[in-house]
Amino acid sequence: MFEDVREDAAAKGDAGVPSSAEDASLPQEDQATSPDAESFGSGTTEVEGVPRTDSQDYKDRWLRAEADLQNFRRRAVRDREESVRMAEDRLLLELIGLLDDLERAIAALTPEQSVEAWVQGVVLTASRMRDSLSRHGVMVVPSVGQPFDPTVHEALLEIDPPTGVAPGAIVQEVQKGYRRGERSLRAARVVVARMQAGG
Repeated sequence: MFEDVREDAAAKGDAGVPSSAEDASLPQEDQATSPDAESFGSGTTEVEGVPRTDSQDYKDRWLRAEADLQNFRRRAVRDREESVRMAEDRLLLELIGLLDDLERAIAALTPEQSVEAWVQGVVLTASRMRDSLSRHGVMVVPSVGQPFDPTVHEALLEIDPPTGVAPGAIVQEVQKGYRRGERSLRAARVVVARMQAGG
């Protein structure tokens, strides 16, 4: 009985466990000749037929990123300067509006009122406001007698040219214009001599 069991176990062992000779005959995968293994980690790529190393690609990417960063910084500085300029222009325009009110009040004074002390205070305040505007580069746009310039003048009315006034010249100034540097801060509102037909 025991002999039969040993014979069965030996028979099963021979069938389930291959011998060393059988192991040697099994096919083995040759990873050294695999194309993936050859290309992986090579560190070179081809761009339009020209081989490039990873370090060259990284350098190009770094240069592009650096250029983008410099452009972003320049745009940020330009936007900040533009925001500051616009805020200053708004404040200066409010100051110009106040100066307009003072000048209208001074123009409406009678000769008797002009000698009073409080009037002198108003005149002094208007003068200091003009000085403040001048320190910030704000200048009055010349109008009467000048040729009409649409970049700094706003025509409210056209009339026939008076005697001695050239067609297209400004006859009357309704509201003063101001400029800051080369930019128009507020266009002057004017009356213009009409151009002659065909002129």
